[in-house]
Amino acid sequence: MKILVADDHPLTLMGTKGFIESLGYVVEDICSNGITAFNLIIAHKPQIAVLDINMPGMDGLEVLEKVFVQKLKTKVVLLTMHKEMSVFNKANQYGLSGYILKEHAQEELEICLKEVTNGNQYISPNLTHDLTIDRNINHNSELLKLTFAEKKIVELIAQHKTSRQIAELLFISEKTIEGHRTNIIQKLGLPKEKNTLLVWASKHF
Repeated sequence: MKILVADDHPLTLMGTKGFIESLGYVVEDICSNGITAFNLIIAHKPQIAVLDINMPGMDGLEVLEKVFVQKLKTKVVLLTMHKEMSVFNKANQYGLSGYILKEHAQEELEICLKEVTNGNQYISPNLTHDLTIDRNINHNSELLKLTFAEKKIVELIAQHKTSRQIAELLFISEKTIEGHRTNIIQKLGLPKEKNTLLVWASKHF
């Protein structure tokens, strides 16, 4: 069993490596950015890749998506601080094998690796309640048509944020937000009426 670990925080990277090795697994590669992680997955074909989401080059979600699209056999476990259901749902579209919150890694990583090795998916039980709610929402909605960025914008619209406020929160221009709004309305097939997106967002978030 060969494992790759990728995290842009040196202490977390070495700590995760040491912990996994203490469980009897072989950590063949470690790295601190997504591009290197993906190249190592292609080159060395580890059975499992334990990835942080926030990394330079490519983030963990982008690496996961590339692994999925190229039908690589490496199973991806995301070890992350992100608790947002929109992040999990994005990951779950691309054949995610494991999702663990860093704050619970010490208790859950060993269980996760065992489950993934046996061909099962492991999702942190600390997310279970919210995930159940979120899956019910997605089952009856068009949310899966939206990108991660678009979902975040819709979520903020549901909080009655203006385009200017959303732009400031996401560190992008107001013009870009307006462009996203137009694309979202088209994707969801909403009528071109005033506040149509606000009404829809309020029902789904």
